Amino acid sequence: MRALLSTLALGSVLAATPLFAQTAPAIGPADTEKVKQVFVYGDDPCPQGTGDEIVVCARMPDNERYRIPKDLRTDPNDPRVQSWANRARTLEVAGASGINSCSPTGGGGFTGCFQQLANAAREERRTMLGSASWADAIEKARDERLGNLDAESEAIEQRVKEEEAEAARQKAAADAAKQGPADPQ
Repeated sequence: MRALLSTLALGSVLAATPLFAQTAPAIGPADTEKVKQVFVYGDDPCPQGTGDEIVVCARMPDNERYRIPKDLRTDPNDPRVQSWANRARTLEVAGASGINSCSPTGGGGFTGCFQQLANAAREERRTMLGSASWADAIEKARDERLGNLDAESEAIEQRVKEEEAEAARQKAAADAAKQGPADPQ
């Protein structure tokens, strides 16, 4: 396989040189041969060629098996693959200056900065809380905290009652030991 790859590499170098500079005969498969290029993943075996077929295998990692090939993947931030809504949003603020623009140019350019900050906070709250309001979020946090306090209080109360019962048993045993054996009279 290494010899075949070096032969293919040499053929591509020779093909890149000008036609009049080539002195060696063209190296590569004859017109009657078929060349099949195959990607194999992980430890999969390379298929064998049949007859005059040449099989060239490129081994790829197993985690690339179900992915789109790298040369076909595009940059999601490339403007050519962005939706028109995103493109229009960027056009709205292109060249914005002056009042309500949040830019250092023009009179009153700073006035739009608060609006941008408020919009970002509103969007963050919307994603964080969903459709709930701040009052709902506070009530939920309070219920969780009080629920934990009630559970902790019950556990502490149970433990204290057990300690008091044990102390009462020990005191009764100590008092019985001080009294000594009971008189048979």
